[in-house]
Amino acid sequence: MSDSPAMASVLIRPAVPEDAKAIARVYTESAQHHALIDPERNHVPEPKVIEERYRSGQQHPEDGEESITLVAENHGQVLGFLDARLLQPFDPMYRPMTYCFIADIAVTSAYRSSGIGEQLMCALERWAAERGAAFISLEYHNSNLRAAAFYERLGYRPASVVAIKGL
Repeated sequence: MSDSPAMASVLIRPAVPEDAKAIARVYTESAQHHALIDPERNHVPEPKVIEERYRSGQQHPEDGEESITLVAENHGQVLGFLDARLLQPFDPMYRPMTYCFIADIAVTSAYRSSGIGEQLMCALERWAAERGAAFISLEYHNSNLRAAAFYERLGYRPASVVAIKGL
């Protein structure tokens, strides 16, 4: 779907508990996609579990780090969301600094490639910069070429490799 006049009215805002059901719907779509990409690691959780997670704020660990869930809303309908948090490096080899980690970003399938993901990312970049973050970090599966192209277009570059081995 290409950008349209309706997309110009997308509002990016912090999520509230009343968004939980809509976020769970978008999250479930994303989980289905990721379960196809890597079924060894990913599955589709029960939507009610995800809904309660967002209604109660459990999507963010309770470790004192500042975090945010943003939603993209159009005429009262949540079309996408993003979860992120500010972190400090754990390993002393890394320079002491604040950085922002994106845990989840998803846009409902009917609105992918419409600019909503980019708007969520830009809003997060502003939020993180206002809080002194030096950079943003995220992970995506190496076979998810669409995600790779999206992040590259926004100026992100690969910085590390996450390796796994089943046991």
